[in-house]
Amino acid sequence: MRSDSVKRGSQSAPHRSLLNALGLTKEEMERPIIGIVSSQNDIVPGHMNLDKIVEAVKMGVAMAGGTPIVFPAIAVCDGIAMGHVGMKYSLVTRELIADSTEAMALAHAFDALVMVPNCDKNVPGLLMAAARVNIPTIFVSGGPMLAGKVDGCKTSLSSLFEAVGAFNAGKMTEEKLEEFENKACPTCGSCSGMYTANSMNCLTEVLGMGLKGNGTIPAVYSERIRLAKHAGMKIMELLEKNIRPRDIMTLDAFKNALTMDMALGCSTNSMLHLPAIAHETGIELDIDMANEISAKTPNLCHLAPAGHTYIEDLNEAGGIYAVMDEISKLGLLKTDLITCTGKTVAENIKGCINRNHDVIRPAENPYSENGGIAVLKGNLAPNSCVVKRSAVAPEMLKHEGPARVFDCEEDALKAINSGKIVDGDVVVIRYEGPKGGPGMREMLNPTSAIMGRGLGSTVALVTDGRFSGASRGASIGHVSPEAAVGGNIALIEEGDIIQIDIPANTINFVVSGEELARRRANWKPRKPEITTGVLARYAALVTSGNRGAVLELPR
Repeated sequence: MRSDSVKRGSQSAPHRSLLNALGLTKEEMERPIIGIVSSQNDIVPGHMNLDKIVEAVKMGVAMAGGTPIVFPAIAVCDGIAMGHVGMKYSLVTRELIADSTEAMALAHAFDALVMVPNCDKNVPGLLMAAARVNIPTIFVSGGPMLAGKVDGCKTSLSSLFEAVGAFNAGKMTEEKLEEFENKACPTCGSCSGMYTANSMNCLTEVLGMGLKGNGTIPAVYSERIRLAKHAGMKIMELLEKNIRPRDIMTLDAFKNALTMDMALGCSTNSMLHLPAIAHETGIELDIDMANEISAKTPNLCHLAPAGHTYIEDLNEAGGIYAVMDEISKLGLLKTDLITCTGKTVAENIKGCINRNHDVIRPAENPYSENGGIAVLKGNLAPNSCVVKRSAVAPEMLKHEGPARVFDCEEDALKAINSGKIVDGDVVVIRYEGPKGGPGMREMLNPTSAIMGRGLGSTVALVTDGRFSGASRGASIGHVSPEAAVGGNIALIEEGDIIQIDIPANTINFVVSGEELARRRANWKPRKPEITTGVLARYAALVTSGNRGAVLELPR
């Protein structure tokens, strides 16, 4: 065992002395040492309950003959960080989480790991660490929040952001806004729709790194505690069989994840995180394959913000395995892959039926014949950009309109809220990419303001930043190359006609080659506003959105 390097032999007497100082008995030292990575904190609603999950994991590990030892991972609440400088730090934490977990796991010679994450960057950050460290690892998340209720209808955080837009437009009273505020987020857990956190927790199941229910069992259910105990027990089996993350997260597993991403209608942030996780396994996942997969994968779920069902409804309908079973009927999943259950995908999903055809459409009656996410290319985004097609109004799948250009989120939001954005406009927000932000901020406030003002079926938004999973509408992000490195988005001028054709996977702005060359000759890089600390280091090393915004050392 790896932990023998700090437990066995006379040369390890100093190490054992320090383990004694922890209160570990000789009997505990003789067992495998299992690291439990706890993301618990008191600022993220999705993480406030993780102490209960961690205690259950510890019990499961001990019941199965291991010695559990807990160490922490950080996590940012994207909702609280939204709309101010805090959002510059959100994506950055993904790398910090991966780096710090790698350091802790290898420095202390753990034999195996149980990851306990829940929210947006925390899940992919720990999946990246698992791939990098590559010792037996299993995930158990904190679970989704229950939906709120306003006027007898289920609601969520995305509804509240849009309510702010409606209030600013004079379409909602202050009293009604306060009601939304008090009812939208009624429990602990990751926010209740198919936003980024729940997208990644569900895809963790698909990848084979979490047990059944990891993505869908609500945070407040006792079933979640039982799941955590089973995860603690299961890690001992994975250790015995030496099943490691890179055995599970293969290229075929990532293709399964992309396929299920399309079927579920996940957050566009998955198009950042899946390539980044794959990168840590040594696989370069080209997101261009998303369109090929989307073309043959039906969209079966319209969870909030795309529709009016929530993760709790998906759980009752049979969960991720039930959706996988529907998709497998079409022969679109590789089902002979090993997973953290110790069984194959086929064995896992056997008998997992679809219990609610209103929540999970049958494969023969999908919401659409194509998947929930589309990758677009054209002279506006030569390398690519991404849109959550399943959350776009049908009339906006093709759109042409004048560019309204802003060099930061705040300026765009001010224009939207003051009524300067009108039907037909295409709002362009640039210099918000991984380098330009730095940090690739989410644009939930502008998209919610557009929706709140009733412009969702007439106005598009294009950015080199990204979107919260709670965003909906013609919200096109991850434009690559980004403005900060001289991407064509930096050369768009006010009034340029932008042509968006999501079914054709294209996005262009109308400009002649000569005019584009003139603009490029006149373009100058902007001086970075932030030159110190983690954001400066991040900006120096980060790659573009189409590569997952991974960090890369200068050559």
